[in-house]
Amino acid sequence: MSLKSNIWKMYAFNFFRHQFFVGGVIIPFFLDWGGITFTQVMLLQSFYVLSVFLLEVPTGAVADRFGRKTSLTLSAVAGIMAAIIYSIQPAYWVFFIGEFFWALGFSLVSGADQAFVYDTLKQLKREKDSKRIFGRLGSFPLIGLVFATSMGGIIAATLGLRYTMLLVAIPLVVSFIISITLEEPKVRHKNKPYGYFRTLTNGIHYFRKHTILKILAFDAISIWALSFFVFWTAQPLMMILAVPIIYFGFVNSAMAGMEVLAMNNFARLERWSGSKRNFMAYSAIIPGLGFITLSMTDYVPAVMILFILIAGFGMSRQVLISNYMNKHIPSHNRATVMSTVSMLTKLTSAILYPIVGLLVEYSLNWTFILLGSAILIASVFSRVKEEHLID
Repeated sequence: MSLKSNIWKMYAFNFFRHQFFVGGVIIPFFLDWGGITFTQVMLLQSFYVLSVFLLEVPTGAVADRFGRKTSLTLSAVAGIMAAIIYSIQPAYWVFFIGEFFWALGFSLVSGADQAFVYDTLKQLKREKDSKRIFGRLGSFPLIGLVFATSMGGIIAATLGLRYTMLLVAIPLVVSFIISITLEEPKVRHKNKPYGYFRTLTNGIHYFRKHTILKILAFDAISIWALSFFVFWTAQPLMMILAVPIIYFGFVNSAMAGMEVLAMNNFARLERWSGSKRNFMAYSAIIPGLGFITLSMTDYVPAVMILFILIAGFGMSRQVLISNYMNKHIPSHNRATVMSTVSMLTKLTSAILYPIVGLLVEYSLNWTFILLGSAILIASVFSRVKEEHLID
C-alpha cells in the first residue's frame, strides 16, 4: 500500500459513505412510510445529535489512540447496521435504535477523517496543499449526495420508500472495503503514546486553553448549525408550494452541488472577497439574508435559488474553517480536538431541533425570519481575524 493513495481512497471512502438515497425524500419517508409527525422527526434528530454529543470525543480518542484507520473502518460497519435496522419496520422505537447506530458511525469518522488526511499530507510534506485537499475531501460526500438524492425519488417511486433507506447499506459496504486498504500515517508524539483516557483529557484541555480555536469554533458552529436547517425546512416549504415530489431529490442535489462548487473554489472566493476574513463574513451574510428572503416570496424558482445559495455558502464554510483549525493543533491531539468541536456543533443542533420543529408547526415564515436573523447576529459577534486564518 502507498501512503500517497490515502488521499484518493479517502475521496472514494467519503463518496460511498454518503450515498444516502433517503435524503431526497426524507420527509415523505418519515411522514408516509414511518407514520410519524414532523415534531417527532425533529425529536428523533435531536436524539441523534445528542447521541453524537455523547460519542464524539470518546470516539475521537479511539482514533487518536488506536488509529484513524480503525476508526474509519468501524464507522462503515456501524453505518451498515444502521441502514438495516432502520429498514426493519416503520416503528418509532426502531428508528431510535437506527439513529444511535448512525450516530456511532458518524462519531467514529468525525474528526478522524480530517486528521487522517492532514497527517498523511504532513508525512508527505504537503501541508500547504491542505486547503485544496480539504475542499475536495468535503466535496466528495456532497457529490455522493448529489447522485444519491437524485436516485432517491426514483427508488421511492419504483421500489418504495423503505428501500431508499435499505439500499444505503450497499455503498457502505464499498466504503468498508476501501477503509481496510488505507495505510495509517505516522503520528508524532512528544513522548510515548498516551493511554485512552489521557488522550481524551489532553485533547479537550488543549481546545479549552486555545483562544484562537475557540474563536474559530464559535464561528463555524453557529453559522453551520443554523444554515443546516435549510435541509429540514426545504421539503416542508416545497410541499406547501405543491412542488411535485419527483423534484425533491433534484433540489437536494442542487443544494449539495452548490456546496461542492464552493468547496472547490475556496481560494478563488477568498481572492474575490478581498481577504479571507471578508469571505468569512460574506458566507454568513448570504445565508442569513437568504432565510429572511424565503419568508417574503412564494415564487418557486426564487425559492429554489435561495435554497441553493443558503446551502452553498452557509454549509460549506465549516470545511474551510476546519482547514484553518487544523493548522493550530498538534498531530497527537488532532482527532480529539476536532471531535470536541464537532461534539459542540451537535449539542447546539440538539438544542435547536425541537425549537425549530415547534416553530415550523407554528409558522414556517417566522422560522425563516428567526433563522436568518440569528445567522446575521452570530456573524456580527464573530471575532475571527485575518491572522487566525493560516494557509
